[in-house]
Amino acid sequence: MTNGAMLSRRDKFLLFFLLVCAPAILGVGFSASAQTAPSPESSTKPTQDYLVYVVCESADKIVLIRFGPTGAHIENETRIGLMPMDINGPHGIAVSPDKQYFYVSQGHGRPEGSVWKFQAGANAAIKYTGLGLFPATTDISPDGNFIYVANANFHGDMVPSSISVVATDQMIEVKRIPTCTMPHGSRLNHAGTKHYSVCMMDDMLVEIDTRKFAVDRYFMLAKGKEMGMAGAPFANSTPDHAMGGAAMSDHKPTCTPTWAQPSNEGSVIYVACNQSNEIVAINTDTWTLARRFPAGTGVYNLAMTRDGRLIATNKRGQSVSIFDPQTGRELAKIPTKRKVVHGAVVSPDDRYVFISVEGVGSEPGTVEVIDLGSMKTVATVDVGPQAAGIDFWKMEPTKQ
Repeated sequence: MTNGAMLSRRDKFLLFFLLVCAPAILGVGFSASAQTAPSPESSTKPTQDYLVYVVCESADKIVLIRFGPTGAHIENETRIGLMPMDINGPHGIAVSPDKQYFYVSQGHGRPEGSVWKFQAGANAAIKYTGLGLFPATTDISPDGNFIYVANANFHGDMVPSSISVVATDQMIEVKRIPTCTMPHGSRLNHAGTKHYSVCMMDDMLVEIDTRKFAVDRYFMLAKGKEMGMAGAPFANSTPDHAMGGAAMSDHKPTCTPTWAQPSNEGSVIYVACNQSNEIVAINTDTWTLARRFPAGTGVYNLAMTRDGRLIATNKRGQSVSIFDPQTGRELAKIPTKRKVVHGAVVSPDDRYVFISVEGVGSEPGTVEVIDLGSMKTVATVDVGPQAAGIDFWKMEPTKQ
């Protein structure tokens, strides 16, 4: 291995650190102090309770949040992990379609991470299985039979990593699918036939055929170099897109994608370009660029309402944006209470979006509730430090 290749790997890690990790440690980024404060009084209060799970990466906690007519509060907390003296690092979470279970990816381990199965409500750990280096974003198939976890390998060498497929019944890893460098943003389309993830250091979107457990296509995201290609990354070796060796070690990402969000009907995939502050839309039928539009500073995670609005968290921008993705028009930008904005999940009735915010240093994380009618923040609740993955559990009548 040459010194040039080693330097290139260091450069890539430094880029990742500056774009994604440093804001949480140093507190750099946009300040919301000059923004107009939200006005919760202008929103209609909920008539039932909404329950949401969030994981706190630096606290090793799974937190259940209850939001209802009286606001938001912590319902209960559960510790996760096998290492009592070290940070275990829960990162991603997915609730099963039948609402009976939830699954949490844990980034740290000896040496690798894992994914855990819990009984929802009781929060009792059932079983866990080991995965790759730093398992991160997690999604579950519509039938609840498989979870897909991105082995993000945040702290390892800048080499291709993978998506793990785990059978939920017995919690057995049935396939580890190689993709590309630093995969993240694991999401399935609504039909469950395709899985999408991005590779942060390769400026790439990857499509997996879930019937084959194999990569079907990938898409190059760099501006001016957009190109859809068949097959798996690293299988081809062309002058412009050589997937491996010196060509990829010299690649300097310009998009740094962090999330892939299928549209409701699956015809478009929206990708968050964290470095260039853009959202890229790819047409799945033709596997071509549909549009590219500006987003917030450090756009990070995406979610979609049932009526087709796109929610984007702005990790370095201390805000959440709501878009009309058909036109790329930003409908609202809502400031958050703290910095380093992470995840988003929309309630099934399209009334609210729940946002996880990591906080800086020793600050607590927060879960913020945005009313999608008024597009204003209506509740916040502090949780453990570095609130990360978030998913919706259920709605139920308000407790009396």
